Amino acid sequence: MNNIVNVAVVGLGQVGNYLFNELIVKKKDIELKTGKKVNVVAISAKNINKRRKYKINRKIFYKNPFEIFKKEKVDILFEVIGQSDGVSKKLVETALKNKIHVITPNKALISKHGNNLAKLAEKNNVNLEFEASVAGGIPILRSIKEGLATNKLSKVYGILNGTSNYILSEMENSEQNFADVLKKAQMLGYAEPGNPKLDLNGFDAFAKVRILSALAFNSKISNKKCLMEGIEKIDLKDIKIANQLDLRIKLLGISELKNNQLFETVHPCLVSKKSYIGNVNGVMNAVILNGKPVGESVLQGEGAGPGPTSSSLLSDLLSILRGNIKKPFGVSVNKLKTLKTYNVNNYVNSLYLRFEVKDKPGVLSQITNRLAKYKISVKRLIQTPDKKNNKATIVIVTHKTTELNCNSCLSIFSKNKNILKSPTLIRLLD
Repeated sequence: MNNIVNVAVVGLGQVGNYLFNELIVKKKDIELKTGKKVNVVAISAKNINKRRKYKINRKIFYKNPFEIFKKEKVDILFEVIGQSDGVSKKLVETALKNKIHVITPNKALISKHGNNLAKLAEKNNVNLEFEASVAGGIPILRSIKEGLATNKLSKVYGILNGTSNYILSEMENSEQNFADVLKKAQMLGYAEPGNPKLDLNGFDAFAKVRILSALAFNSKISNKKCLMEGIEKIDLKDIKIANQLDLRIKLLGISELKNNQLFETVHPCLVSKKSYIGNVNGVMNAVILNGKPVGESVLQGEGAGPGPTSSSLLSDLLSILRGNIKKPFGVSVNKLKTLKTYNVNNYVNSLYLRFEVKDKPGVLSQITNRLAKYKISVKRLIQTPDKKNNKATIVIVTHKTTELNCNSCLSIFSKNKNILKSPTLIRLLD
């Protein structure tokens, strides 16, 4: 690579615009640490006139990003659009085929097409770097690929979505309901103002889980359906009851090898207030890795926002500028394993079940009898009457049971006229 390196940035949203400014501001720092001068030769976005926090250079602006390849000599492309397919996929493929290094924070793209894109990068002897796709500013992927490379990892889990973590933390702190806290998160820039669905329904965290699995277990990215739940159904009432039980609700992403089979899931968990993960609050992310011989390792930091994301993007840039041509997943794609999928029906947890019921004799016994039929035993029970409305809230914490039992049991509760709405279920983390 020459001493002058030409860079293009495609996508000038919050992250892309912040990154563009950082490339200008930190030019001397980058040269000091790598001996290379970075020259931003092209930028691209849908709308040149959109109001942005930092000024853009109109002289190097391209409305059509594919024109960049025809008119500029580019060594490194930053793809910061964020689509799983469409322009993002075509752009990255075009760059790799033209022997251009690619850096992206696009977890949707990597979790869906990472296997094929990595193969393309290896074929053309260029880098495909995506450190910023998981946990923002935490260098988790590089830690797995390099620092923990000789360890045999068995489990990776943690808080992987700062938006969801902020909402759950703020609901507890402010005692405001989900909708009000979501509006606050949107005002602060933690949640998308238009459609925050992917943060809230678990998809964002799940895309990151799939990437972590591939790196941790030297496996191909799975495309199998898995258990995925978000936080949309979490009520302030659940937050308050959890508090009484000395627990907190966290949205966790979990990737684990069970009997050498891959188990991936994202769902809300009740965790102890005394646990490490129970005290990771606000927009913070935390990733916990279990392996041999290292034991347990924890990495924590800000997981969302243009600052932390740009930090990881620039880290990838410095790695390339130092001449490190690496396999995107640490080992060659051809050597990645295809792991069998663990049967989610065998997933075992204690359960938190909240029932809103008619306040009348025999309703509690109907519930406990149904649980007993499915061999689900009661560990703890809280009953709170609402005499004014002739209702009651019943909360049951169970002993451990399988996911199969849990689903069978809940489907039958939906037919009980004394139960006013579908029960709320939250799993407890072991």
